[in-house]
Amino acid sequence: MGRRKKIVQECERLMDKPENIRNIAIAAHVDHGKTTLTDNLLAGAGMISQDTAGQQLAMDTEEDEQERGITIDAANVSMTHEYEGKNHLINLIDTPGHVDFGGDVTRAMRAVDGALVVVDAVEGAMPQTETVLRQALREGVKPTLFINKVDRLISELQEGPQEMQERLLSVIHDVNELIRGMTEEMDDIDDDWTVGVEDGTVGFGSALYKWGVSMPSMQRTGMDFGDIIELERADKRQELHERTPLSDVVLDMVCEHFPNPLDAQPRRIPRIWRGDDSSDIAESMRLVDENGDLVLMVTDIGIDPHAGEIAAGRVFSGTIEKGQELYVSGTAGKNRVQSVGIYMGGEREEVEHVPAGNIAAVTGLKDAIAGSTVSSVEMTPFESIEHISEPVITKSVEARNMDDLPKLIETLQQVAKEDPTIQIEINEETGEHLISGQGELHLEVIGQRIERNQGIPINTGEPIVVFRESPQEASGEVEGVSPNRHNKFYITVEPLSDDIVEEIQLGNVSMDMPELERREALQEAGMDKDTSQNVEHIHGTNILIDDTKGIQHLNETMELVVEGLEEALDDGPLAAEPVSGALVRLHDAKLHEDTIHRGPAQVIPAVREAVHRSLIDGEIRLLEPIQNVRIDVPSEHMGAASGEIQGRRGRVDDMYQEGDLMVIEGIAPVEEMIGFSSDIRSATEGRASWNTENAGFRVLADNLQTEKITEIRERKGMKLELPPSVDYI
Repeated sequence: MGRRKKIVQECERLMDKPENIRNIAIAAHVDHGKTTLTDNLLAGAGMISQDTAGQQLAMDTEEDEQERGITIDAANVSMTHEYEGKNHLINLIDTPGHVDFGGDVTRAMRAVDGALVVVDAVEGAMPQTETVLRQALREGVKPTLFINKVDRLISELQEGPQEMQERLLSVIHDVNELIRGMTEEMDDIDDDWTVGVEDGTVGFGSALYKWGVSMPSMQRTGMDFGDIIELERADKRQELHERTPLSDVVLDMVCEHFPNPLDAQPRRIPRIWRGDDSSDIAESMRLVDENGDLVLMVTDIGIDPHAGEIAAGRVFSGTIEKGQELYVSGTAGKNRVQSVGIYMGGEREEVEHVPAGNIAAVTGLKDAIAGSTVSSVEMTPFESIEHISEPVITKSVEARNMDDLPKLIETLQQVAKEDPTIQIEINEETGEHLISGQGELHLEVIGQRIERNQGIPINTGEPIVVFRESPQEASGEVEGVSPNRHNKFYITVEPLSDDIVEEIQLGNVSMDMPELERREALQEAGMDKDTSQNVEHIHGTNILIDDTKGIQHLNETMELVVEGLEEALDDGPLAAEPVSGALVRLHDAKLHEDTIHRGPAQVIPAVREAVHRSLIDGEIRLLEPIQNVRIDVPSEHMGAASGEIQGRRGRVDDMYQEGDLMVIEGIAPVEEMIGFSSDIRSATEGRASWNTENAGFRVLADNLQTEKITEIRERKGMKLELPPSVDYI
């Protein structure tokens, strides 16, 4: 029997024992060594050869991941590890570190109970470290810390035991500050989730040279930092690896410190599911009952050239097996399960069934998308997976050969299904399709995959930045009149506070919530009591308030009012860009008593016009997306590097020395950052490393407003002159 078959059988044997299961994700800033670390764990579990671990990057299964040397897709693997005389089943997800693929991290966190956060010993906690920690903690996932690349402190920076200890302690301190800040407001976390060397929730080591230590492992092997420095300096890395193998240290830490599904699910279910907590299905999920009704949360959709679409996700209750007829949230009818399996890196191994508490790979769920709830009985779906950042950059995509058009449309719909952080706009008439994502690299990778995997030659346009429009102050009351003059709507607009906008973005305020809960959340974010009681609709980050009193026929007309409002907000008055952060109040309405005279053709234009005019009166401005930028560069190139930010309408907020490098931190508009990578390389002779992180939107400078609005209107084929009342820009 092959080694792989043996591992699969052992995994199957352990699946029914939730107390021995650990579901974990490895998350970190880009290039801090997650995939190399995962290789070590796979080698430790006997799944790949010890010799190639670290170079093989077994979890980067796609060709473009191997070429670029970065993880693009989250990859799953199941392995076993013996700890304290018991065999454990570890379902691991290796997640991407690059900010453009943060959506994969968010989705992976929904499937797991623990996150192993990897930090580079030299660079320390970076912006993306903070983001992945936030993503983990928001999902109620417990963190531990592994500090990687400790060999660099010894060999490159020549640090002694004292200096090394100080540096490592400062990394731990920074990570704990982040954890403390984020868990303060979480009522469901009673324990202290900060990490510490003494309790074994911090490990140190070198994924590249395959050695690792933690306090428990030092006690077991008798190795201390003095021995490690000695062996590392003497180049006896093989001996180091043999005496204290990294995989044992990390997998022991996983088994000891991460919760099993029996501990985690009772705490996590109320955080991610708003259904009736006294129902049988709630009880079954809390108890991880493999005999209960089936509940599967789909966190990832992938394509297998032979088996078609594969849905991966966490089984919270029941047991999934071939042939089941299951409901998929948000769709009618049922889907039939074709096969059930577990992941072994890039390969999928079919098994008979997968019980609660595990991560399964399922084919046959044709209606599922990332975020779907799949169940054997109809139920309240899980909370949607909220992605922190929204698309900021768009490219047009068209097929070079018209014959490929139907296939391209199908592929783009598939892309949107696999990655909810991508937005697709399909224009059947012109054949030009718009694809919006998190950054240049995100869209570049998708374009390449369409050509390479689907064999469709495409032309892509220049990247276009997504703008927003937002009112800056309260407007006066505006009257909107229907084309037949029989219906009138009286509307004002005012800006929403940043706190309320953030609550909507994080999914803490939505129309799906019970009204009382929504009201409380809005009041906590600063909305006054009366306003919070009259919320009629939320669209994007905009809220409609119904302040009318006893108007006849308004109830049956409200649907059309909402439709008119959505149309107005999707295409703002300045440049038909989406409106954000607007509080729209309907104060009064005069409606014709005859239904015929207040149909869609009358109400929608009236509301649309009133909303646009009140937005203009509320000093609406164009907002541009911005990014936080961090550059690490040798001091002799500092001037050139900061010049690159300043020359892009950016500003430098901070400069400080870290080790032998200067760190420059600042912000810059996304639009100006297009092409930044090649410019910064040539400006610093290739010696700078940098990263960017989307930081929301800010008002575009007044002197650029008219020029930018005209440019966007021209691109969209709109009339170039602005509405007459926009005379303040």
